[in-house]
Amino acid sequence: MPVLAVPRDVQFRTLVVAAALLVAGALGVVAVDADLLGGPGEYDRTTVRVVDADHGETLATVEVRVADTPGKRYTGLSNTSSLSADEGMLFVHPSNGHYAYVMRDMEFPLDIVFVADNGTITRIHHAPLDPPGTTGGDLTRYEGFGRYVLEVPYGYTNRTGVEAGDRVYVEGDY
Repeated sequence: MPVLAVPRDVQFRTLVVAAALLVAGALGVVAVDADLLGGPGEYDRTTVRVVDADHGETLATVEVRVADTPGKRYTGLSNTSSLSADEGMLFVHPSNGHYAYVMRDMEFPLDIVFVADNGTITRIHHAPLDPPGTTGGDLTRYEGFGRYVLEVPYGYTNRTGVEAGDRVYVEGDY
């Protein structure tokens, strides 16, 4: 039986095409779930209630997007042009800890509320926008302790009377 000889350049091109198809196929699978790459993907939504620690009275109710993966926490509200009066984002970390937030690529200022895993507000920052052109290590860091971070429109906590020590209740399993 005769042996068919395939030129080396054809073998090489075949190998390159096969490798490209494998890579493209792998990227296609990953692109289906952006969280595999750490991207934001789709945000769950839930309701957060803030209750006065002394009287048990509801001070505020906020409809939030939930940032519960590294990609969602990194992106946060960066791709958002504004928030309505009772809208925000709830960042969910795996456990209590010291975390720092910055206003990367933000178009509007925020109140940044740190909340321990037991629901107690531990710290509130009123975070204005950094000056235009501020990037990287020059961004203002807003630090606090907790498992959750609630971001709401700037001045929201002042308008509603929310303060450190009040309690946060989150609907759902977060």
